[in-house]
Amino acid sequence: MKHIVILGNGIGGITTARHVRKLSQHRITVVSGETEHFFSRTALMYLYMGHMKYEHIKPYEDFFWAKNRIELRQAWVKSIDFEKKELHFAQSTSEPLGYDILVLATGSTPSYFEWPGQELPGVQGLYSYQDLERMETAAPRGTSRGVVVGGGLIGVEMAEMLLSRDIPVTLLVREKSYWGNVLPREESELVSRHIREHGVDLRFGAELAEIKPDASGQRVGSIKTTSGEEIAGPFVGLATGVRPNVDFLRGTSLEVDRGILVNKYLETNLPDVYALGDCAQHREPPAGRKPVEQIWYTGRIMGETLARTLCGTRTPYTPGVFYNSAKFFDIEYQTYGQVPARLDADTGTFYWEHPEGRIALRINFEKETGAVTGFNACGLRLRHEVCARWIEQQSTLSHVMQHLREAHFDPEFFRRHEPAIAAAFRAAHPAQASSLQGKRSWRERWFSF
Repeated sequence: MKHIVILGNGIGGITTARHVRKLSQHRITVVSGETEHFFSRTALMYLYMGHMKYEHIKPYEDFFWAKNRIELRQAWVKSIDFEKKELHFAQSTSEPLGYDILVLATGSTPSYFEWPGQELPGVQGLYSYQDLERMETAAPRGTSRGVVVGGGLIGVEMAEMLLSRDIPVTLLVREKSYWGNVLPREESELVSRHIREHGVDLRFGAELAEIKPDASGQRVGSIKTTSGEEIAGPFVGLATGVRPNVDFLRGTSLEVDRGILVNKYLETNLPDVYALGDCAQHREPPAGRKPVEQIWYTGRIMGETLARTLCGTRTPYTPGVFYNSAKFFDIEYQTYGQVPARLDADTGTFYWEHPEGRIALRINFEKETGAVTGFNACGLRLRHEVCARWIEQQSTLSHVMQHLREAHFDPEFFRRHEPAIAAAFRAAHPAQASSLQGKRSWRERWFSF
């Protein structure tokens, strides 16, 4: 029986621990200074908004860990002695913790860009539980204004959090459109309209130059943009992305680039040391994937994969078709496969948007074969397994349109949009649509069970 120490209690580390316990009798210790127990990081915003309490975002009861013989140690790790196989803690009175196998699941940390004044109280990112506590103190109800810098997912979350307390929000986006490096133009415009409909002062082409203190000099008072505009506000949220939390490992024998370098088995360059989740960087990423993918579900898949390797069945990381999801205020967003912001010459696209401007579907496909390569859904829900299967099996756009009802995953009594999507498809791709005509009419196809 070996002692497996997992540094980090996010989705990757905890999934590893749970599945190792299912497969073995190894001793397991999970170390984290952030919180004692695992919690849903994506639900942090709902604590600030008053929709949930902390106990509601813990997926497992507190007794779960002892019952499953998973030891928990709440402490910050200062350094790791890889030669002696020991973790050394920030608390000087703590004895080093030895391990036989080490799993590094240290997650991410907010990215800052050396702006003057970024260390002032009232300036922060949003990733950890400690960040949430700081935001509770820095932006209570009655705050005059919050300025959020960054046009990604965390920026919209921070804006929604502040608005829930009636705090006016200015959202600065450096690009010309919201999340324009990820979303195609139509989806970016749809989301931008929705953000503004909720009262956010959304500024495009606005870049942060400086964060200025208030009259006391003790906390933030305003920000200044590169165009010279000054916007007052006692809270500044920096939502300019995250990076792997690996700085404390630099200069050691562990090979680190942007993240901890791993092979397809999540092995590092050191024996008995593995890495997964946000902090891992794949030397040879799986086809269609990025070297660093800081996504909840990839951390879960890595944890399941690594557990099998640690328990004797060496298993490569194969995440399958890319998937991600998010929420922009009231609009849910899902993406499957490859849906880049800008198409290449070999890829075609079909896009449908509801006249109300809050629901949309995009399907990308290979021009030569018609095989679908990706889906974007805004304001409607698609079945993960159906979309992934269509991409993996290289189903044609015509086949997908004929069977689109199979992918529908909205709750019962939600409005259905397949007939309108079908009509738009017939108008945009008449040659492919005509190949689907059979004995039954289009209306019969869409409404048959």
